[in-house]
Amino acid sequence: MTIEVKNVSKSFNGKKVLDNFNLNIEEEHSYIITGASGCGKTTLLRLVLGLDKPDEGTIKLLGDYKYPYINAGVVFQEDRLCEDFDAITNVTMVSRKIYRENAIRELKCLLPEEALHKPVRELSGGQKRRVAIVRACAIPSDVLIMDEPFTGLDETARQTAIDYIRDKQGSGPLVITSHDVTGLGFGRVINVERR
Repeated sequence: MTIEVKNVSKSFNGKKVLDNFNLNIEEEHSYIITGASGCGKTTLLRLVLGLDKPDEGTIKLLGDYKYPYINAGVVFQEDRLCEDFDAITNVTMVSRKIYRENAIRELKCLLPEEALHKPVRELSGGQKRRVAIVRACAIPSDVLIMDEPFTGLDETARQTAIDYIRDKQGSGPLVITSHDVTGLGFGRVINVERR
């Protein structure tokens, strides 16, 4: 699936965040969206996901017009985890196709085993972020979209998470926003300028 972002503009409270923005997101490619805070990175992802509508321009799913939405594995800026449940349940609850054994195996790639069985409210911010990454990668999807997925991770955990995401990407596109492109080492870097 290719996603075409064509001449997209979006304003909030009279302030233009994106102005005539264009991007083709193609299969088997990775994109790193970077830029200063407030430049429109999160807005762009929300538009692609269909959570917001552009004021002008279009976003098209090329090659598959019958579906009005994107089947995506998503990491939002906020973790959006169910705080009272453990990490395993947070991963399995998003799809009937994810079994506990698989969730445990995947979570152990990024977390120590003792963290898997605690309510996620007891985990550190970086550990919660890694649960969110595993959950996004575990969902059968056409595209992975991740908004600042490495927030709260130290250098070692960040590199492990990068390697994990790359391994799980498959043939679909990967779109990541990040202030810091250090160590990413892959993908086309798109700089969104503040308006």
